[in-house]
Amino acid sequence: MLPGSIQISGETLSGAEIRDICESLRENSVRLLSLRGCQLSERDFGHVCRGAAESRSLAQLNLNLGIVSNINRVKQLAEALKTNRSVQSLFLHGSPLTDAGLALLNPALSIHPSLVALDLGDCMLGDEGINLICGLLPPDGAKSGLKELTLSANPGVTSKGWGRLAIAVAHSSQLRVLNLDYNPLGDQVAGMLAVAVASSRTLEVLDLEGTGLTNQSAQTLLDMVENYPTALRTLILAENNISPELQQQISDLLSEGEEEEEMEAREVTAREKNPWICQNNPSSQMVLMTSGLGDSLLAETEM
Repeated sequence: MLPGSIQISGETLSGAEIRDICESLRENSVRLLSLRGCQLSERDFGHVCRGAAESRSLAQLNLNLGIVSNINRVKQLAEALKTNRSVQSLFLHGSPLTDAGLALLNPALSIHPSLVALDLGDCMLGDEGINLICGLLPPDGAKSGLKELTLSANPGVTSKGWGRLAIAVAHSSQLRVLNLDYNPLGDQVAGMLAVAVASSRTLEVLDLEGTGLTNQSAQTLLDMVENYPTALRTLILAENNISPELQQQISDLLSEGEEEEEMEAREVTAREKNPWICQNNPSSQMVLMTSGLGDSLLAETEM
């Protein structure tokens, strides 16, 4: 267990354990609280929410696998998030929120000053829920928005809802990771997402595993990767009816793009460190790029 973390899975929590958790939250000694698939009373869930509300250190809150099991718990969580200012990642995967529950939670999500990662996979969402989520993807950067969004396994969303999300992704100024795996998207929605990826300046990871795609989708995505400059680095297409050859072609093109970006970054680093570099001397430039690599990697690690 990491320092500053409380991680419990699949247990029935006693009142004493809940008191210890809440005390740690109020003492601001917890950065990660994960209660996956645990059993706790309505009263104790309320205590945890109030502790989270008061915490100034809590950065990641994981209540996956049915913890937020009814509307009353959704309301308590919403109240906590209205007060809390520190949570950056909220995971509710496998909670039966439905669109009605998300409607209660959405006002708190939309005004939270720190939230950048949200997992609403397998939450029984539909098109109304997707419309609410689109509001968390601001187009102009004027306010903070999500950088990571997971909507896996929400089969109640129709192509209309996914189309609305594709438009929001195309114009989002911050979203970097989008997980849509195990939704029945099909080739039509995949085409919409290809347009969204081509338009986005920030999306780096798109997970479409097990989404009912065929070679038709793969060819559209291949054309997008081949002909449009995008930020995309990772495209997951496993468990679809797509030929290995097409998947490999897409992977190779994405790898080439990443290598080119890394080379450009090294060149910029070399020029910044050595403004006197002779641009017409390839061997001199290569030496300087190599010498700047360590600093570049260190900067990436510290981000």
